[in-house]
Amino acid sequence: MGVRKHVSQLEFFEGIDPKTVEKLIKCGKIMEVPKGTLLIRARESVEFVYFQLSGKSVIYNLTHDGKRKILFVFGQGALLNEHLFNNHTSSTYCETMEKSKVLAFPVQEFVKGMQEDFQLTKKMLETQERKIWRLGHQLKNTTSSIYLERKLAAKLWKLSRDFGVETEEGIEIDMNLSITFLADMLGVPRETTSRVCSILTESGLISIKKKRIFISDPEKMAHFYKTGEIAQEND
Repeated sequence: MGVRKHVSQLEFFEGIDPKTVEKLIKCGKIMEVPKGTLLIRARESVEFVYFQLSGKSVIYNLTHDGKRKILFVFGQGALLNEHLFNNHTSSTYCETMEKSKVLAFPVQEFVKGMQEDFQLTKKMLETQERKIWRLGHQLKNTTSSIYLERKLAAKLWKLSRDFGVETEEGIEIDMNLSITFLADMLGVPRETTSRVCSILTESGLISIKKKRIFISDPEKMAHFYKTGEIAQEND
């Protein structure tokens, strides 16, 4: 499938002037990249604007002691850039979680399109506003008033909503989630994360099989992360 076909299927480009879209199609390219590819590096300039076509990528930064702190997990159709203008360098990393296909546009051409077409600029602002809103919720949940079990439950519920597949065992999150990855999401040691996973498992909220996590009942999970209470079955 060519650049034109992929662009026509991306919600981001709906409502953009066809002339602007045509210019971007001419300079765009499709990249197939293996798992673990760093598309964007912190403290470096950004050369391309990336859209995820298949697979998944993670946005993260590094703490002062060199540990990853995961900010976002993105799937099909997502704009991956947190940084666009190169008057300063990127503050985050973007790394593929699995074999992926991405659509890439040169930053200079994309910025030129934003200068010529306000609708393209508006789409960028709306997309970044949604990310800031999500970051605001993450910050709200980093206070000590919410236990780690509820933090992890909230993150797993969100992943199940974005990447969930219905199975007989519940909603399967369609990606491999190691204890290390979950620890990076929470910003706590692996040992602590393992204990938290055990608590959620013993509570019947999740089950884990070979790095695949199943949410037995999304409504119960949502109730737990919002209230800290396990919803009881009706008699």
